Amino acid sequence: MRTPIAAAVLLAFAGWHLTAYAQSTGASAPPSASSAAGTAAAVPTAASAANASAVPAHATAATAVPLDTVVVTASRMRQALADALPQTTVFDRQAIQDSGATDLASLLSMAPGVQISSSGSFGSTAGLYLRGADSTHTLILIDGVRVDSTSLGQAELAQMQLDQVDRVEIVSGNVSALYGSGAIGGVVQVFTKKGGDHAPYFNFETELGSYGTQRQRASVGGALDADGSTTFDVSVSRFKTDGFASINTQLAPGANPNPDGFQNTSVNATLKHQFNQDWDVGATFYESTGRDYFTSAYDVLPTDINHEENKVRALSAFVDGKLTSQWTSHLKAAVGDDQTTAYLNQAENGRYNSSNRQLTWQNEYALTAAQKILFGYEHLEQTLDSDQYSVPNRNVNSEFVGYEGKFGASQFQFNVRHDQYSDFGGANSYYAGYGYNFTSQWKFIASYSDAFTAPSFNQLYYPDYGNPALLPERSHSMEAAVQYDAQDLGLMRVTAFQTRYTNLINAVDIGNYNYIAENIGHAEVQGVEASWAGHIGLTDVRASFTIQDPVNLDTDSDLPQRSRRFLTLSANRSYANWRFGGQWQVSAARMDSSGVNLGGFGLLDLTARYNITKSWYVMGSFDNVFNKHYETVYTYNTPGRGAYITLGWSPKL
Repeated sequence: MRTPIAAAVLLAFAGWHLTAYAQSTGASAPPSASSAAGTAAAVPTAASAANASAVPAHATAATAVPLDTVVVTASRMRQALADALPQTTVFDRQAIQDSGATDLASLLSMAPGVQISSSGSFGSTAGLYLRGADSTHTLILIDGVRVDSTSLGQAELAQMQLDQVDRVEIVSGNVSALYGSGAIGGVVQVFTKKGGDHAPYFNFETELGSYGTQRQRASVGGALDADGSTTFDVSVSRFKTDGFASINTQLAPGANPNPDGFQNTSVNATLKHQFNQDWDVGATFYESTGRDYFTSAYDVLPTDINHEENKVRALSAFVDGKLTSQWTSHLKAAVGDDQTTAYLNQAENGRYNSSNRQLTWQNEYALTAAQKILFGYEHLEQTLDSDQYSVPNRNVNSEFVGYEGKFGASQFQFNVRHDQYSDFGGANSYYAGYGYNFTSQWKFIASYSDAFTAPSFNQLYYPDYGNPALLPERSHSMEAAVQYDAQDLGLMRVTAFQTRYTNLINAVDIGNYNYIAENIGHAEVQGVEASWAGHIGLTDVRASFTIQDPVNLDTDSDLPQRSRRFLTLSANRSYANWRFGGQWQVSAARMDSSGVNLGGFGLLDLTARYNITKSWYVMGSFDNVFNKHYETVYTYNTPGRGAYITLGWSPKL
């Protein structure tokens, strides 16, 4: 791994050089967020982290994510972004708007260490590969609720539209000790929009663009009473596009050449009541219903028409409060559903309705202002209703405990979790992290962790393939990072990581083209990841660069759908009533699961926004400016050049 190590040295030197430049120009560097957040008063409440207020439509100042931004996913407790020991990325509302993305998969493609594979037109299945981990190795949460398919073991990213999303937190690396199964590569947590402490107001957007795209969004939210103790938000959006042909007919001549359209309707509703400064209760509801047309490689005739009807839903009710001045408790009951019904020529061709019912009791006890203990219990019941095969219900009982604290310049995070499954037994996981502040801005971070992913129902029970004797897939990870944070430049981090995988579930040929799932796979991913979220003057900048070596140790070949090198860069700046921006993604070649080598590519997207008045605005986006033709999955097309324009109205806050 000489190349990644060399890159880490160069990037660390670059960070030092930028610091030297800031000091030479006389720029005063305030204390880091990590040192300023040593007391509870320095960090906003947990409720403010989950209910971050909206960015006004007319905002014109630089709006990079500030270092005192509160995150909750990296430790399950509120902490300043610069204090998070696992690599954590935040996309707030302004960053989501700047990205021009309409769905979660598109937004995540700009996050450090993330690669997205797409199997067709808009709304088609998208795979998320975080730090070289498999698409089933990253956990997706909506307001803390699991929404992954119990049959496939992954969530429908392309079905999750961003109109209802307030912020997204991405934690890179192994955090099973916090969240259990599926968090080997990391966790993506989506926080939906919440009502603020202001008079209710209404806003809307309408969009037209390439591929016959139409989008409409309307929402209303605010306080229901004079003192702001009861707040609400309701948001509804509709997305429709004619799309493009999913499969390249030059590579698959028998495929249906017609465009594959996509329709989606998304709804989000929240209600919260605060009894006093210590206790509140509320409920959240999110539902995304989509219909996407696609071309199947198994079609008999090129005139065959395939489509799926998908639904992703998260419903929760919660109570948060302080039992004592030091003890905070959170109780949540939730249901996360993933429902898919497939159709061939309008006839039903398969039904897979997954459900995750969970009960979580989480507690935080403050020993001192800088020392906290985390402990809790979770119960999860997973079910699958399918016309293809039947499965027993799976119950999971989990206990977790953690510690987070500071002693002078040293910072510690320890987490241990035990998950007891009804179908294969128990699984333990742990995380040990350490941080050391050399100065108020420079920090060294190291961690060691162990994680697992439970077998999906397809792997356990699918007819003529499933194996009920399967064990969880396991991983062990080591990381070392150098971080620089200051208000003058933002948050920079360079991380070297290594993850070893055992017990990976592979399909084994047992003869006559029959396969069975077995725990036989071994893999390793080593790499260096660099990220920066900050600003140069009034220009907001995000950049990331990853060098990795994702290897199947059994075949000594690259893991499929993962590039060895890729980078992202975005820059956005406000000027008077304008805000201009651009995003650049570059990826080296990658190997497809079919064994075909897919070429590298570079994509440039541009965005602009003009605030016509204090309430009216117009936005435009120009995607894939150079009309680059590329593939992330062999034979499947990707979007070409596209232009989109949005007109919106929102009252001045």
